[in-house]
Amino acid sequence: MGEYSKALSSYERSLEIYKIALPPNHPLLAKSYNNIASVYYNMSDYLKALSSYERSLEIFKIALPPNHPDLGTSYNNIGGVYSHMGEYSKALSSYERSLEIFKIALPPNHPDLGTSYHNIGGVYDKMGEYSKALSSYERSLEILKIALHPNHPDLGTSYNNIGGVYDKMGEYSKALSSYERSLEILRKSVPSTHPHLIILKSNIEHLKSRF
Repeated sequence: MGEYSKALSSYERSLEIYKIALPPNHPLLAKSYNNIASVYYNMSDYLKALSSYERSLEIFKIALPPNHPDLGTSYNNIGGVYSHMGEYSKALSSYERSLEIFKIALPPNHPDLGTSYHNIGGVYDKMGEYSKALSSYERSLEILKIALHPNHPDLGTSYNNIGGVYDKMGEYSKALSSYERSLEILRKSVPSTHPHLIILKSNIEHLKSRF
């Protein structure tokens, strides 16, 4: 509901109770810190989010096997904070650690692997390393095509991201093709007023004007 101060208050009260009721490294404590971090993240308070995500990770490292998927999720969350803070090398390191764990813990075409490659591609994209971004985005797309319904909006997002990289690389015909594939999927999966559709249509019109 976007009522972050109320959410934070409830999550913190939950954590207080768990601290009394449970052993100090119980996974539920880690999940409480993770929930608190997610609120701070949504509030754009990235330093507090990072602190809570890292506390969550410390507990999970003690409580869980070394390649448990929850550890992969923790590293992924930390990578997301670093990415928003513009600390791209730290973001990349966290996302790659997450991917390593997911590769061991999950089936080869699990959507979380697709998300990991997508996140790594996003960091390379922000760093201006477009060939690496493209490679990661395409790997993500390969997995999501197997894991998801053919008109799932995440596939539309993948094609859009690939189109954006081609656009920045000056490969406008490839960019247009990817954008149009994205539009085709999103028209079937999101409302016509969705902001992503509006931006996508604008990108396509802008590209067509170059030909």
